[in-house]
Amino acid sequence: MQLRIYLALMMGLVTCTAHCAGQAATAADNQRQTALALEQQGGNAEAEAAWRMYLKDHPSSPEAYAHLGLLEARQEHYKEAVPLYRRALALGPKMASVELNLGLALFKGGQLKESIQVFTPLLKSQPAGTQQALQLTTLLGMAHYGLGEYAEAAHYLKISAASDTQNIQLRLALAHSCLWSKQYQCVLDTYHEILTLNAESAEADMLAGEVLDEEKNTLGAIEQFRAAVKADPKQPDAHFGLGYLLWTQSQYAEAASEFQAELANNPDHLLAMTYLGNTQMQLENREAAIPLLEKAIRIDPGTELAHLDLGILYNDSGRRDDGLRELKIAERLSPGDEDVHWRLGRFYQAAGRKDEAKVEFDKTRSLQKAVDDSLVKKLHDAQVRGKAAEQAPGAAVAK
Repeated sequence: MQLRIYLALMMGLVTCTAHCAGQAATAADNQRQTALALEQQGGNAEAEAAWRMYLKDHPSSPEAYAHLGLLEARQEHYKEAVPLYRRALALGPKMASVELNLGLALFKGGQLKESIQVFTPLLKSQPAGTQQALQLTTLLGMAHYGLGEYAEAAHYLKISAASDTQNIQLRLALAHSCLWSKQYQCVLDTYHEILTLNAESAEADMLAGEVLDEEKNTLGAIEQFRAAVKADPKQPDAHFGLGYLLWTQSQYAEAASEFQAELANNPDHLLAMTYLGNTQMQLENREAAIPLLEKAIRIDPGTELAHLDLGILYNDSGRRDDGLRELKIAERLSPGDEDVHWRLGRFYQAAGRKDEAKVEFDKTRSLQKAVDDSLVKKLHDAQVRGKAAEQAPGAAVAK
């Protein structure tokens, strides 16, 4: 009798244990399914709350952390997504999808070097020619491009462009990468590919013009920039590029018109403003030149040419103290520019300061001009400064 009771009690305990465990498992599965459903319905806040509730009972769940990272990324909270993805990868087996999402969060959050560290081994693990391999190749190209590592960017973007024959934007990024890494034949080859897709591509005309300028074919470069302006008068930097090339040929009146056209498109275009000021000075329109150069310095106090020109203009108009101040600023900004030292020498000579004049003239004779006057550098500088202005405090709000 006692044996039967004992066995019955034991059987009941086993039944209860299995039943209770089943209830717990069902509750956990329901919780997980609820979180997944909310996520699929786009309820980010509700899904996040559900996953965090699930984590209380399953603190080592890589799936929960991966989904929380995905929810943050969906809301463009990329910095918040990164540690969640990393936690998921630390807890669980290697998951390629989570690694890719981690790389994308780093990439979109501007952590380009870190994204490369994720994308590179992922690419090596993918069979060549697959869609995922192509995606990773493009991401690596654009990450290197964003870091200014143009030779590396060109390597990846060439592969991407060859696999995506209709993608103009990809080819433009490739052409820029080739230009800035001095692979000029690559630029011209890509230019012709772009023209087959869009015969009126102003940006492609500009790229070809920049190559011709680098090859010292200024007249050919001018024609390419004329074509760019004709194709799209609103194309950023097209009028400036044409104006600058005309400026190098001392065609100041036409250059001034192009700089003014660029400023009509973008009133704060620093280089167009600076070179228009210089051009007005060359045309002896000093009253027009001074306010342009002063505004350029207010936008960017590091604009050496504007300080140099203002030093000359102030000195010529009798504002000698102001002129000397501007010349000294120009010297500090570009100590290797022989023109600055020559102008300082002239200033000291006129003031009877012979010893100081001699020092500056000696520097002039011994220095090679350090300023790179190529159009490629000017346009690249314009783009860099433009990006910096967009990223300045308040720029995102203004958008």
